[in-house]
Amino acid sequence: MSADQSNTIVTLSNNLADAVERAGGAVIGINARHRMASSGVHWRSGVIVTADHTIRREDEITVILPDNRTVTATLAGRDTSTDLAVLRLETTDFPTATIGDVDSLKVGNIVLALGRSSDRSLTASWGVVSAKGSAWRTWRGGQIDQLLLPDLTLYPGMDGGPLVDTSGCVVGINTAGLSRRSDVTIPVSTINRVVNQLLEAGHIKRGYLGVGMQPVRLPDVLKQQLNLSSAGGAIAVNIEPNGPADQAGMLLGDVIVSIDNHPINDTYDVLAMLGSESVGKKMQVQVIRGGTLVDLIVTIGERVRQE
Repeated sequence: MSADQSNTIVTLSNNLADAVERAGGAVIGINARHRMASSGVHWRSGVIVTADHTIRREDEITVILPDNRTVTATLAGRDTSTDLAVLRLETTDFPTATIGDVDSLKVGNIVLALGRSSDRSLTASWGVVSAKGSAWRTWRGGQIDQLLLPDLTLYPGMDGGPLVDTSGCVVGINTAGLSRRSDVTIPVSTINRVVNQLLEAGHIKRGYLGVGMQPVRLPDVLKQQLNLSSAGGAIAVNIEPNGPADQAGMLLGDVIVSIDNHPINDTYDVLAMLGSESVGKKMQVQVIRGGTLVDLIVTIGERVRQE
């Protein structure tokens, strides 16, 4: 190895260590489950963000600060659909995260995952951005604004910690709780949206139709006859009395094929239309009834929270 190559590697190593040090001042450890701690980020003054699946109890939560103090925290809200939870701290005399620009990241850029272990030490893992993509919906129905996949190892206790760029800026929260195939990073825009709603209401509003549904495939003849773009729909197998769909005149056996002109192929497409912004909104729901198309106007309700 030449002297220039050696110097380049040393410079890279020092730069990565500096990035870890800069970001590490906002990384905390969280004790909210049996045996294993998790990690979190001091997102705003007195506001901690972490992965929801690591919060196994809602009281007697303690956090480990970067200066090794242990203080109590309270759960401000949680959203299982995006795997995000927000904790509040009375102690605010330590740095908040410097938020980075996810859009500036390219596939192949070096990134770091940080955490804080139960023995109070800062931990790090490094790799590259393996994939970036468009918005996607989690298996629990949550909307993630951008696909961001890091190719690195999340060691035990690093769930809920930040993904950091080489300048030490936080570009998201890492979690193993949203995909059975790989770790993912929840991007900054999703985190800010969810945090704002949790701090305001303590939960995320969910739209509600009041319909039990099953996916169904449409016969090709019927699809052509009705000039439909989708090959499937969602059939109503149960309708809640006096619920939004019932009040709009939906009947058992109706097949939902579009909502506000968005084609519906299955039940997941229906859930995708029932985000927090849909609550209270009048939406056009097109159904197949008796072989013909029927348009209904449904005022979307809010799903009752299950305590």
